[in-house]
Amino acid sequence: MHLRKSLLSLLALSSMSAFAEFKALPEKAPVPADNPMTPAKIELGKMLFFDPRLSMDGTISCNSCHNVMYHGGDGRPVGVGVHGQRGGRGSPTVWNSAFQTVQFWDGRAASLEEQALGPLVNSVEMGMTSHDLVIDRIRQIPGYIQAFKAVFPKEAKPTILNAAKAIAAYERILITPNSPFDQYMRGKKKALNAQQIKGMKLVDEIGCTSCHTGENFSGDGFKMGEGHYQPFPQIPGSKYDKMYDLLSDKGRWEVTKKDDDKNLWRVPTWRNVAITAPYFHNGKVKTLDEAVRVMAKTQLGIDLKDEQVSDIVGFLNALTGEFPKQTMPMLPNTANMTLTPDN
Repeated sequence: MHLRKSLLSLLALSSMSAFAEFKALPEKAPVPADNPMTPAKIELGKMLFFDPRLSMDGTISCNSCHNVMYHGGDGRPVGVGVHGQRGGRGSPTVWNSAFQTVQFWDGRAASLEEQALGPLVNSVEMGMTSHDLVIDRIRQIPGYIQAFKAVFPKEAKPTILNAAKAIAAYERILITPNSPFDQYMRGKKKALNAQQIKGMKLVDEIGCTSCHTGENFSGDGFKMGEGHYQPFPQIPGSKYDKMYDLLSDKGRWEVTKKDDDKNLWRVPTWRNVAITAPYFHNGKVKTLDEAVRVMAKTQLGIDLKDEQVSDIVGFLNALTGEFPKQTMPMLPNTANMTLTPDN
């Protein structure tokens, strides 16, 4: 009798452990001690996020590539910057990016604050030649001088580091909670349908959760600033390498130049993945069904059946959360002058 009870307990624990790596999304993101959140800071960050005057030709804002009125990206295979230049990689969604422990596809930024500084001076993205030029633009806008003084009263003038802090503060409220999966994890078992539950079990059984774990499905147990990287493709040699040009961009190696980092990438989130096509760092894959097939083959060496693909896609659709309503901010004006060049 005692043996039978023990066996039943072990079976119950086994079934629970299969989903131990799944977690509901918290309603608030981690906040660094040196950048506390305030409503005024968030509002300032929102204005800067939407302001195209932070780009060389006055046409590109953070929101141009990370559209918060959309799914947080731009829906293009690769980002488009000043003068219509195309980058080499797609624009990751900004929604829930506060839960990523490093930023960019290659993890080259350890925080949202650091990430905010990069595109401003990237020649293809926002095109400013220096951070000094960015802050000079900001200092010529009276409304920004007043807003920075209110948020950062110890600073005599706006600074680029404080601008990055404000943008990061705004990004930390971009959270999509209460997906059907989150509801299921909090006890509402009818939140997922039978197919989605099958898909949830399947991603665990075949090994997807060796990488996609935790509240953001991008790795669990990593500290902020500590990246979770995996090779892509893990198993080179499939037809997908050439079909979707998976090997020409060396990923993290482009940052570190270390041989061990060739084709390593930060593990991306599964949150809202059903609505953030196209897929992968180069945006070569247009549908989620195909992305699932590519990942199964290149990472796990598995050729999935159509029914398995449908089940997994069904589960991934259950990770689409609720998007808090966003409104366009009114940007501070300049009187009698323009700040952007005519070329």
